[in-house]
Amino acid sequence: MRTHRTPRRTAALALGTALLALHTPAPAGADDGGLPTVTPVSETPALYDDEAGGNSDADDPAIWRNPADPARSLVIATAKEGGLRVYDLGARLVQSLPAPRPPAEDDAPGRYNNVDLVTGLRTSTGRADVAVVSDRGNDRLRIYRIDPSRPGGPLTDITDPAAAPVFSTDQAEINDQRTAYGLATWQDKSTGRSYALVSRRERTRLALVELKPTASGTVTYQNVRTLDLPASFRLPNGTTWSPCAEPGELPQVEGMVVDPATGTLYAGQEDIGIWRIRADLTGRPVLVDKVREFGVPGVYDEETEECAAGADPGYGGDRLSADVEGLTLLQEPDGDGYLLASSQGDDTFALYDREVSEDNEYEGGFRVKAASATLDGAQECDGAAVLNAPLGSRYPNGLLVVQDGHETPEAPDGEGGTRTATGFKFVDLGEVVDATDL
Repeated sequence: MRTHRTPRRTAALALGTALLALHTPAPAGADDGGLPTVTPVSETPALYDDEAGGNSDADDPAIWRNPADPARSLVIATAKEGGLRVYDLGARLVQSLPAPRPPAEDDAPGRYNNVDLVTGLRTSTGRADVAVVSDRGNDRLRIYRIDPSRPGGPLTDITDPAAAPVFSTDQAEINDQRTAYGLATWQDKSTGRSYALVSRRERTRLALVELKPTASGTVTYQNVRTLDLPASFRLPNGTTWSPCAEPGELPQVEGMVVDPATGTLYAGQEDIGIWRIRADLTGRPVLVDKVREFGVPGVYDEETEECAAGADPGYGGDRLSADVEGLTLLQEPDGDGYLLASSQGDDTFALYDREVSEDNEYEGGFRVKAASATLDGAQECDGAAVLNAPLGSRYPNGLLVVQDGHETPEAPDGEGGTRTATGFKFVDLGEVVDATDL
């Protein structure tokens, strides 16, 4: 998602702030809407979205558990034009991998948006754990083998150089940046095949892409099918509604996760809500929950580059404030668990029952607040990842990693202002479980 204030993001935030005041009045003396709070244990070094910082912008994390030594597990995270970062459980940088350079001077540079993992992917040289990344700048997927014993760093790029764009037909279309955006991986238990689900920026389209080994040891991919989510909706009052946006933009999806037990994809359409879909993209999508702003009319003003919101007809949800982001799955050993979603517009996280038979019932929520003056919480969170498994003495109850879209304290830019900074917060999953009474 756009962590920074693009016109569309500014409009969404203004509308969300107004609606939040209407839907969720806070009790006297409270500033968290009554939700419990947790605090981070540590944070990664700040990433700076400027030339000096390599145009690095934290977005989406994934947690790889080292089966031989869980205490040496890794967090793999995207930094957009800054490429990919790998951290240890102390939030210390282990490896930094650049995004690809643009094919030509006027072409879009590589821009790593989302990341997810595949365990035991079949390659021509044997099974491997890999990180799969959506390269929004080049409209491609990038695949990295994970090997913690490798001297040069645990990640190695094994993407087939001939891998084609996911959505675009040529470089000119790639440069328009309606490209690969959100991403989730899926291993079909019935066939053993591995896939990525990929969304398209500024469009409602989702693509199912099969990951395939090549004879040379690299990995390529092949499109299987696509599905277009709705861009407009019929409201109970008989009118048709679409979320306000810049001309030409449709309500996109970014945050996605697949429940491996059921082959169910959960997809966050940012200005709409959370969809439940078969991971093979067949069948009918079901809207699990809606954002508060759902159904609110808005008119885009090109001069101010903002949306002027009309009266709220009351068709929205109560738990998510646009944008809905950062979907991840908290799995429990007995098959129970929770879908976690970042409610970016009000800096909260929502939890839903994993069971489809329970219609993914809402189970509560929380905030990630500051632990100290120098270790802040999570604001405007894009990506999130959770792992409910012991990770050594540091995280015996598991780990939650969330993106922080507004890293503080702020650093000066040398010109009287401050640098735009983002990062990732590491939270003890045991504290989340205790605070939310899961």
